[in-house]
Amino acid sequence: MDYDKQAVKDFWEDASCGERLYLDGRNRQDFLNQSDIRYRLEPYILDFAEFDKHGGKKVLEIDVGLGADHQKFAEAGAELYGVDLTQRALGNTQARFVCMDLATRLSNVDAEKLPFIDNAFDLVYSWGVLHVTPDTPAAIDEVYRVLKPGGEARIMIYHTYSMVGYMLWVRYALMRLQPWKTLGDIYFNYLESRGTKAYTIEEARELFQKFKNPEFHIYLTHGDLLTSAAGQRHEGVLLDLARTIWPRRIIRKYFKNHGLFLTIRATK
Repeated sequence: MDYDKQAVKDFWEDASCGERLYLDGRNRQDFLNQSDIRYRLEPYILDFAEFDKHGGKKVLEIDVGLGADHQKFAEAGAELYGVDLTQRALGNTQARFVCMDLATRLSNVDAEKLPFIDNAFDLVYSWGVLHVTPDTPAAIDEVYRVLKPGGEARIMIYHTYSMVGYMLWVRYALMRLQPWKTLGDIYFNYLESRGTKAYTIEEARELFQKFKNPEFHIYLTHGDLLTSAAGQRHEGVLLDLARTIWPRRIIRKYFKNHGLFLTIRATK
């Protein structure tokens, strides 16, 4: 399956992830409201990132999005760098940092070709991005290259066997009488920008084979549990109906390893 990186860039230039749902404008209160929503919907980010532990550390965030996590690192006192493929995300994050009177170094960069020297950073952080770039293994290799020996990668990528994936498969494969379509096909064509990928733990382990003792964890998300709004691409009567009958208690108890978010913590 081939796709054009420019098309991916164009998709996210139209709006950063969550921008239309959760960001009303670019003033201080708008950014604070968006942060509140983000960490209410995804509270596990705070435990995973451990922002407060990176004061004085040299930190790179790959793809800054709306800048909420970037703000947390800055407030913790990190020596902070951020890169993104889109000017849209850089503009949102720069506006946020002006409102909050915070400092960072932002640049318009392809994650597969980071413009930093070897062994530069104590932490490379990326939340929900590297599964979008065409050559994800190349991007992970770049993460490894720019980390200092003993430095840490904290990365979230999408997990193949997720409730989100199953729902999309029912809608875009089974209901279209195309049950032979794989979950890979569904993520690639229907989740977000064309070319989005998802990984099993075994595949993620292969991606991070250069690292020492990678740790993997799967999170059930608000998307898996249908407890939040969806993007315009997926809203509709069927989704409204599903929200009313969705067996959240059963999913939490018996399908807790069928979440969309797969996090990796790994050391160079």
